[in-house]
Amino acid sequence: MKYIFLTLLLFFSGINFAQKASNQQILVKNITEYNSAVDKAKPGDVITLANGVWKDAELIFKGQGTKDQPITLNVEDKGKVTIEGKSSLKLAGEHLIVDGLYFTNGYTPSNSVIQFKVDNEHIANHSRVTNCVIENFTQPSRDVQDHWIEFWGRNNQMDHCYIAGKSNSGPTLRVFLKGNENINTHHQIINNYFGPRPRKGGPHGETLQIGSSETSMTPAYVNVSENLFYRCNGEVEIISSKSNFNEFKHNVFFESEGSLVLRHGNYAKIDGNVFIGNDNSEFIGGIRVINTGHWITNNYFYKLKGSEFRSPLAVMNGIPKSPLNRYNQVTDVVAAFNTYVNCISPWHFSVGSNVAKSDVLPASEIRSARPERVLLANNLIYNDKEQKFPVVAYDTIDGVSFKKNILNSPNESEIRDKGIITRDFKMKKINEYLYVPVENQTDIYSGFDFEKIEEDIFGKDRRTSNSIGAISLPVHNDQKLFEISKYGPDWYTPINENRKAEVFQVSTSEELLEAVQKMASGDIIEIKSGAYKLDVSIPIDKKITIQSKSEENRAILQFSGNNSSAAFEMNPGGVLKLENIILKGTKNRDAFGTLDKNMSSAYNLWVDNSEISDFNSLLKVSQRSFADTISIANSTIKDLQSGINLAEETDDKGEYNAEFVYIINSKFENIKEEILNYYRGGYDESTIGGNLVLTGNTFKNSGTSEDTDILLKTRGIVNVEFSNNSFLNNPVKFIAILWGEKGQKPENNSIKNSGEIKVEENLKQKLMY
Repeated sequence: MKYIFLTLLLFFSGINFAQKASNQQILVKNITEYNSAVDKAKPGDVITLANGVWKDAELIFKGQGTKDQPITLNVEDKGKVTIEGKSSLKLAGEHLIVDGLYFTNGYTPSNSVIQFKVDNEHIANHSRVTNCVIENFTQPSRDVQDHWIEFWGRNNQMDHCYIAGKSNSGPTLRVFLKGNENINTHHQIINNYFGPRPRKGGPHGETLQIGSSETSMTPAYVNVSENLFYRCNGEVEIISSKSNFNEFKHNVFFESEGSLVLRHGNYAKIDGNVFIGNDNSEFIGGIRVINTGHWITNNYFYKLKGSEFRSPLAVMNGIPKSPLNRYNQVTDVVAAFNTYVNCISPWHFSVGSNVAKSDVLPASEIRSARPERVLLANNLIYNDKEQKFPVVAYDTIDGVSFKKNILNSPNESEIRDKGIITRDFKMKKINEYLYVPVENQTDIYSGFDFEKIEEDIFGKDRRTSNSIGAISLPVHNDQKLFEISKYGPDWYTPINENRKAEVFQVSTSEELLEAVQKMASGDIIEIKSGAYKLDVSIPIDKKITIQSKSEENRAILQFSGNNSSAAFEMNPGGVLKLENIILKGTKNRDAFGTLDKNMSSAYNLWVDNSEISDFNSLLKVSQRSFADTISIANSTIKDLQSGINLAEETDDKGEYNAEFVYIINSKFENIKEEILNYYRGGYDESTIGGNLVLTGNTFKNSGTSEDTDILLKTRGIVNVEFSNNSFLNNPVKFIAILWGEKGQKPENNSIKNSGEIKVEENLKQKLMY
């Protein structure tokens, strides 16, 4: 008996000793020490990366922690450890924590930056990534696809992270649902700060994608809550939910040009979210609905001006017997207790209806299945200025019911229903974005399961104080709609530079080139009057303004023919503002051009009150290059072979070379070929760019080349404003061919001895899916 007692004593003593021995703090200074520490890690251990730069570090973090004693990977001092170059992190095992990593100045050499698996046999579960930063960790070429975070396994979490600056192809964060080990996930994506994602110029620029069309019928149970999406402008889908039973609660979408999209999958809950727009953008959307069984409650929409795919609430038509990767019919959806403040036409129904395009699309692409059993109830619509069209319908919407929806403007929409009620009520402005009703609207509609909507957007109990709209009174005067401090890591603040620009005054070519090298982003070069001869290209890799000191006696920049490269070479992230400059070249050079490859991020080009002549072309771009904005204003462009070429994305996958093109109040003369070739190919209805504004210009003696049939090519570009232009002696067949279905039409243009402006209603495009 005493031997049994002694054996048990030694056994439990060993367990206790092992527990004590496992809580080690291990500081590692290089990848060899790191790999050794990971190999030996036991529950409770903490592996700490030493301060400094960890370059080209492909970290594998494997271990078997426990709920009470996880294995932790952290850093010596947050912000003093950076992971740079070709680096990544892969996790596998149970109960792992990653805390405080900072990825910058590089890109992943694999498919992801942080991945919750090492391979298909080694997956992470019950693991957490927290307080981490991934910033501008983007691929050199924007067509190389990756994901910055990949979720696999079950019960994993990412919280209090800052993620910003992805400009290459692929969702920023993607949840994979392949295999039984990766479904019923219950992943938590909470309290993160998703910072700016620049416009991509095509599809595959989502910030979050949960599942895929192939796995869209699987149960995911992903919780996306309490996150800030700040100017996430990658594409029309900020979040693309492609699976079942996901929840999106109390997120803030701040000036993000897109929508929360229920793209595939069913039974999502969207509750208590905030969507904030502004006066400037018509691309900021709200919620887009496809599929069945969704509940949309307690959401607050402020100053959203988007329409159709980007409207505050877009309910789509579906495709009959749709395959998984297209559009299922919307059925059994409830949108209740939502508030819309200063939104233009908040409800759009049968969005994407395209029966009229049957002559250019196959039957399998026709969205004719209208929404069925959709209920809008107890919603509040308020506008400071009268807005008479709360409902826009693109098809018959006999499957939509309205109950006790209150608005303070008359309803002159085609859709008029006794459940859409005009009432004189007031709202009080609490702060910049928050309006609350002066009194509760208590005559609510009690629908099926409405008793389960127990709280309003601020957590107030609806069982004791209920009201139409997202907000029930009382509300404190210091109530905030959101607090930015609760999102992202507490140790990191995104840089917001407001430095005063330095002005470099130059009077020689040498001083000009030296100033370009020395100046910081945002500085100004002011050139004295005179002629400046230049042999080399001027690289633009930061924000630069080049302007003449005198508007009346403008400086002349004369680029010689000794160099065939562009006069100004646009680099990733470069911004050039050229003001009051005369720019002269030779026929073997382009005035502006991009790098041939590795245009990892967007550039911008602004030309104002300038004169450009004698070059081969005004702008020549490479495939996969992308400009956010190109603006030619109040300028004269003459004696060129061709104008602006933005037509290098010829593989017809929805990509295009510039988001916004402005040609305003300018003169074009003696341009032999096309003045503009702006192209987007491929039938991708969710890619709703680019954008052209062409107003107040004069086009003269251009398009004289025998091969030039169209002076201004805009094929596939969705948004075109074409007005108040003058065309004189341009011997082309067509000045332009506009896309009628997108509302494009010429207005107040003068044409003499030039071709015609044709409007083609439907455009036949290559199918992408």
